[in-house]
Amino acid sequence: MKPRYLPFLFVLLTNAWITNSAFSQQTAKKIVAIKIAKPPKIDGVLDDEVWKNAPIATDFVELNPVAGRHEKKEERTEVKIVYDNSAIYVAARMYETSPDKIAQELTTRDNVANDDFIGFIVDTYHDGINGTGFYVTAAGVQFDAKYAPNPNGNNEDPNWNAVWQSKVKIDKDGWTAEFRIPYSALRFSKKDIQLWGLNMIRRRQVEQKQLFWNEIDPKKNGFINQEGDLVGIEKIVPPVRLAFYPYLSTYVNHYPYNTPGVKNTTNSFNGGMDVKYGINQSFTLDMTLIPDFGQVQSDNKILNLTPFEVKYNENRPFFTEGTELFNKGNLFYSRRVGGAPLNYSAVQANLKPGESIVSNPTETKLINATKVSGRLANGLGIGFFNAVTNAAYATIQDSTGRTRSFRTQSLTNYNILVLDQNLKYNSSVTLINTSVDRFGKDYSADVGGFVFNLNNKSNTYNFNGYGMMSNLFYPDKKASTGFSYEAAGGRSSGSFTWFLVEDLVDDRYNPNDLGILFNNNYFDHNINLQYANYKPKKFFTQWGMFSNTYYSRRYRPSAYQYLNENLGAYFSLKNFWQVNLNFGHQQQGNDFYEPRTAGRVYQAPAGNMMGFNINTNRAKRLHGGLFFRYRRFDRLNGYGFDIEPNFIMRISNKFSFGEDVTYTPRINNIGFSTKDTVSGNPIFALRNVQTVENIFNLKYTFNNVMGLTLRLRHYWSELNNHRYFDLAQNGALTDLTSVNFKHDNDQNYNAWNIDMIYLWEFSPGSQISIAWKNSSLTNNSNATQTYFHNLRNTLYEPQNNNFSLKVLYYIDYQNLRKKKA
Repeated sequence: MKPRYLPFLFVLLTNAWITNSAFSQQTAKKIVAIKIAKPPKIDGVLDDEVWKNAPIATDFVELNPVAGRHEKKEERTEVKIVYDNSAIYVAARMYETSPDKIAQELTTRDNVANDDFIGFIVDTYHDGINGTGFYVTAAGVQFDAKYAPNPNGNNEDPNWNAVWQSKVKIDKDGWTAEFRIPYSALRFSKKDIQLWGLNMIRRRQVEQKQLFWNEIDPKKNGFINQEGDLVGIEKIVPPVRLAFYPYLSTYVNHYPYNTPGVKNTTNSFNGGMDVKYGINQSFTLDMTLIPDFGQVQSDNKILNLTPFEVKYNENRPFFTEGTELFNKGNLFYSRRVGGAPLNYSAVQANLKPGESIVSNPTETKLINATKVSGRLANGLGIGFFNAVTNAAYATIQDSTGRTRSFRTQSLTNYNILVLDQNLKYNSSVTLINTSVDRFGKDYSADVGGFVFNLNNKSNTYNFNGYGMMSNLFYPDKKASTGFSYEAAGGRSSGSFTWFLVEDLVDDRYNPNDLGILFNNNYFDHNINLQYANYKPKKFFTQWGMFSNTYYSRRYRPSAYQYLNENLGAYFSLKNFWQVNLNFGHQQQGNDFYEPRTAGRVYQAPAGNMMGFNINTNRAKRLHGGLFFRYRRFDRLNGYGFDIEPNFIMRISNKFSFGEDVTYTPRINNIGFSTKDTVSGNPIFALRNVQTVENIFNLKYTFNNVMGLTLRLRHYWSELNNHRYFDLAQNGALTDLTSVNFKHDNDQNYNAWNIDMIYLWEFSPGSQISIAWKNSSLTNNSNATQTYFHNLRNTLYEPQNNNFSLKVLYYIDYQNLRKKKA
């Protein structure tokens, strides 16, 4: 199933950039916050005295489905804001003609499903670039996020979490919400008179409406910059921001080794702590000591037939929260920290006669990690990241039973330093450096450079890019230095937008010790054109067209690689369905990577593609979509298609389930198979590849702080080779049928995972979680059975079962001080 709980604001702002836009106050709305002596009771009932005379923010304006349309009087939104010396308080009344129209599906924290919600987005430095959002659904579920610049589109960080209060109530007139946002959840400067940027967002799910207090023009470049003003806040003092998150966890793991001397069942007990400390009003230190990430979602393992590594999602909270500064320049792939040891694959080659591998850890142990980040009043953002992983060793045993250790990675330190300066017109320049220091005989790495994002005064044109240099320092040979750059520019506002992009990466540039780059040595150009129409038509509320043309050359020595052309259109229908159409053509090209041999090339065939994507009304109890794409290649009748149906069924506001099935056959597909054992020449194969990924999700939410989720995934990929070809020096293929070449490397790959988690937020910031993980992975040459045979066989394979209990407790320094007082 597609990720159900996508960063929700990205969905709302499909055609508007979140950041990096000109900041104009000419049409900005304004609301005055009133200082109070006695705080309101946060119960969702707006009967406190403080709300009676507070100014009202109203007249919200649609972004979707019809941009620019004002809300109806009977469905209006009214928001009031007050404050005291410790917090901001928000009261919101969302009118409805009937309570039955209010969508209120229960989820756990930070997840949004079929829900109405109200959000409060504040820009405390009034820079029009950075923001912090606090949201609550009509079911009382909280979610929060941070927003930061990104020239490539949305940069919402939904993993950022703060501790704050909210309550909602549903009545005959609609629903209400109350917020208490403590100053410890915000960063702001020490000024007697505060001027904050503000926008508020409401979603009415029944009509798929997204409305904003300060109007968002989808033709304009930006979101945070199109905010209103929050005034009246005076003489508040940033508090001491200090919080501790100690945890205890225990694990029981069972795998049927059934081998003498090896335990089938093992257990462990762990303890550690996260610390958040506000160094001053601008900067925050985040530290994790002896972290435990054992309950994060399992990776989506696949059969990788490409010459490149697989990029996995980051699911560890510490590495996903508050990392917007560290992601500048795309130099930080956090899975490197605590990932596979550098010399994991070298163990086999270092075996002596009669030796075997007893153990070879697939991950390194993270000892600690620290982040310091923030932004000064002059717009200078500073970020510092540091992490340390322990040395890793494989255990090798000889025929007599004696063992020895083989070091697969030294003690390693990972470091990032970022300086990010905001400029006028919502522009910015950034300096960034990453380094990986290995304390042993392994090499170390350093990558550094600059990033820029520049807008003109009218915010109609944008110029962005970066320049980077990498250095690999070896203990026994000369350092290797490489460079890369990207320059992009074009029209960023209006119905018609365009961008020209140039990328150059030389043959020595390598950021992969802390970043990820699938391949280097290329010189690419592309042009992107897009037209968007936001005027409702007979059947559409919005529609648009786009085209992309990509031309790529090998950089050194210079040679043509490929030319791809894509054309598409998208439509938002008045019945709230979404439709996308795509067409593409790929010219014959030169693939320098598929041969897996330096200096060799494969003449990749030309091909064509067409596809579509349909999504139904998400407000319905049963909704889903269908993705389809067909490809045909001009060689040996090769073709393939992708088909992906998915659905979600909402039984009630507490219980829902869904499934996403992807079927991707490749018929008469040509790709690298092996190397000739005598000459070492690359051997290609004509093959059929059948792949099915089946993901089933289920959730039952007891209330807005307690829920149970189940995710089941089965992945099957089968590869059958039919004919083999020798790769000639010019990249052509020579059929080896006449010489009766045989190589038994068919593959049948099955990956199975169950992730079930019970989560209870028993007090703000504190959680109890119970998890069950079940997994198996097989890869053999028995590629003759259907998907359902493989599913049945997988269920009978030896399974690894892992059960865990984790208790995380939130301790706030301010609360401790109040108790002592």
